[in-house]
Amino acid sequence: MPPTQLADAFEMPDGAILPYRAWMPEGEVRAVILALHGFNDSKDQWELPAPEWAKAGIAVFAPDQRGFGAAPGRGLWAGGAAMAADATDVAVLLRNRYPGLRLVMLGESMGGAVAMLAATEFHADVDAYVLSSPAVWGRARMKWAMQAGLWLAATLVPGLAVGRGPVRIRASDNNAALIHLARDPLTIRSTRFDTLRGLVDLMDAALAAAPAWNAPGLFLYGAHDELVPPAATRRLWQTLPAGTPRAFYRDGWHLLTRDVHRDVVIGDIAAYALSGSLPEPRMLAAHAWLATKG
Repeated sequence: MPPTQLADAFEMPDGAILPYRAWMPEGEVRAVILALHGFNDSKDQWELPAPEWAKAGIAVFAPDQRGFGAAPGRGLWAGGAAMAADATDVAVLLRNRYPGLRLVMLGESMGGAVAMLAATEFHADVDAYVLSSPAVWGRARMKWAMQAGLWLAATLVPGLAVGRGPVRIRASDNNAALIHLARDPLTIRSTRFDTLRGLVDLMDAALAAAPAWNAPGLFLYGAHDELVPPAATRRLWQTLPAGTPRAFYRDGWHLLTRDVHRDVVIGDIAAYALSGSLPEPRMLAAHAWLATKG
């Protein structure tokens, strides 16, 4: 059956129900964003930026992806291709609902990797993509021991879950946002090893898709990102076709739309969603960063 949009969920062709949140402008809808959340996150990820985009006339639809939030198979890995197919189906629904309006698929971290597959393998019917700190830290950038340990754990004890443990890596400089994320009941707090392996598979696939990238898209990265290493993002950016827009934020962390200085990022995404333009300072900063050795 074809995908269907319900009052608060998207029904996929196989019957899977993906709950979503929507933020609507008070007046005329000028553009639409389909927002894909990150790993172990949920549709609640967009609570800070989405109201600002709505004020700019942008309708925001944020579904829970399979295996996350309140979607089916919570905690289990559905597969990057399945999530990309879902995003493509949701894009069809939004295109039909808002014909003639600019439709942008936005993905952060894992969601960015999913969007890359939607663009290169499924050719989703959207006008452009925004990839915020896309998860591209694949096996090629992992130490051999980490690769072997992940494979062994996922193969022998796939159901074993690991908790967050002591925080050694910061995702953002916004402590209030991190506390809110940790307390959100939709956030997954322990992860199966086979799900981790699936995430790495997705990151590998997203990086491999970069040479085939030919869609309008904007790639964002922050100088203080501690989850996706600079070397991995450099490799991605260097593989992308010449002229692909990139934005670099000297005050940015991994969760760019939730950071203390998120207003700049939120404004840039709004400008790109509405017109496909990007303020020159961020492009110049990206060019300078990419030109440095690292």
